[in-house]
Amino acid sequence: MKKLIQGIVDFRKNLTEESRALFAKLALGQKPDTLFIACSDSRVVPNLFASTNPGDLFVLRNIGNLIPPFSSSCLENSAAAVIEFSISSLNVSDIIVCGHSECAAMQALAQGIDTLSCPHLEAWLKYGKESLEKVRNGFTIDPSLSEQNQISQVNVLQQMHHIKSFPFIRERLKEKQVRVHGWWFDIAQADVYCYEQDVNKFVLIDDKEAKRILEAVSKPTH
Repeated sequence: MKKLIQGIVDFRKNLTEESRALFAKLALGQKPDTLFIACSDSRVVPNLFASTNPGDLFVLRNIGNLIPPFSSSCLENSAAAVIEFSISSLNVSDIIVCGHSECAAMQALAQGIDTLSCPHLEAWLKYGKESLEKVRNGFTIDPSLSEQNQISQVNVLQQMHHIKSFPFIRERLKEKQVRVHGWWFDIAQADVYCYEQDVNKFVLIDDKEAKRILEAVSKPTH
């Protein structure tokens, strides 16, 4: 808490006129082009590793970067509300699901969520059980990783699939008005990877991969 409060004081002292102008502009409204779905893990900071400014990303964070698949019972689900708002009101053109290494949610899945003695957490983590089952049944993206990290990578793909289960997402995908991406953050190396379906692997976002991604998204979606 002490560091948090001191950080606010430092923020006020070091705020440039350029930054003040940016916040004054943002007070009039937001126009992010990307919905970024990440884990609540304190070590995962999208605005830091993606070097983004306020207003660039519309962010959803929860334990395990999970998205309940579409159903009539998901009307009161906050994750579904965020996705709907990002599409219907913000008109985002890209949705990124970003998992990460050493994810405690994935470890809990591997150890068995029925051992948690946390009913709310247990109910939430059920949306990641398909990822666990796929890995245990032999599907993996990088077998050299620990089981925990294998589940984490497969979970990115599974949550992308859940996102695509929403009718309004399917419609926009069909009309090529939105793109859904899978990223994975390696905490120890501070590296970010992008899933490439053609090779079924997460590829390091270096200069070469960044150029490929930018070329792919340069085509307008609207």
